[in-house]
Amino acid sequence: MFKRIWKRLGLVVGISLSLLVAGCGSNGGSEGGAADEGKIKLVYVEWDTEVASAHVIKKVLEDQGFDVDITPVDNAVMWESVAKGEADGMVAAWLPATHGDLYEEYKDQLEDLGPNLEGAKIGLVVPKYMDIQSIEELDQYAGKLNKTITGIEPGAGVVKSAENAVKTYESLKGWQVQTSSSGAMATALGEAYKNKEPIVVTGWSPHWKFAAYDLKFLEDPKGSFGKEEHISTIVRKGLKEDMPKAYKILDQFSWTAEDIEQVMLEISEGSDPAKAAEDWVEANQGKVAEWTKGVE
Repeated sequence: MFKRIWKRLGLVVGISLSLLVAGCGSNGGSEGGAADEGKIKLVYVEWDTEVASAHVIKKVLEDQGFDVDITPVDNAVMWESVAKGEADGMVAAWLPATHGDLYEEYKDQLEDLGPNLEGAKIGLVVPKYMDIQSIEELDQYAGKLNKTITGIEPGAGVVKSAENAVKTYESLKGWQVQTSSSGAMATALGEAYKNKEPIVVTGWSPHWKFAAYDLKFLEDPKGSFGKEEHISTIVRKGLKEDMPKAYKILDQFSWTAEDIEQVMLEISEGSDPAKAAEDWVEANQGKVAEWTKGVE
């Protein structure tokens, strides 16, 4: 317990020092007075989706003349730093479930600009060539899959939901969720897909694997994985008054799973995140124009 507390304190100190070095004092809340219009500080959790979105919005803001600092942090620190005004915002809030407890803790200290991406979800994912549609049909592949679901890191939300599904569905009696890492799961999926072998993985969307392979979520009639989520943009209070142009761009930022998966796929294939973001922005000027509409 104490180890977790010290770890969180260390993360808080780390983000505070990082933001201070980046010049946090110029726009960190009421004591700092009016903000520097050219500087903005964003935080994100280092998931594939948020690496992509953070770098894309950074590129868009930079093209509008802003000096943008993006910092990867722990989930809790991400919310806390925006709530305290140590960071200006984030485009990485998974709601209503994944970050629901953090939203409830800090919602009165933040401004929610609403979804920037709809239809995010988690569940069990299989290749489309597998002739099943529901979790209740997985028992047809019990022998070929050795009653094993290929998971990611222990403790991840999608893993916990998969473990709950194993307890809930009669068709999964005797099955196990084999935990490893996101990378190992993706490798196993790629190898199985190449050989057209059956596989079931803990999955979430958006994710680059949906751009790389023909996959499907299995229907979840018992609701073990919850309902669809959205990814929201959250900013500190006072940002609209301090940096109206940046606020407007963040407020108008909205894209689709197909959009973000293009960026994620390029990164997964070895591209630097900044380069992948630059490529996407260049190829999607019409959509970017919607985000920057009305910004002088």
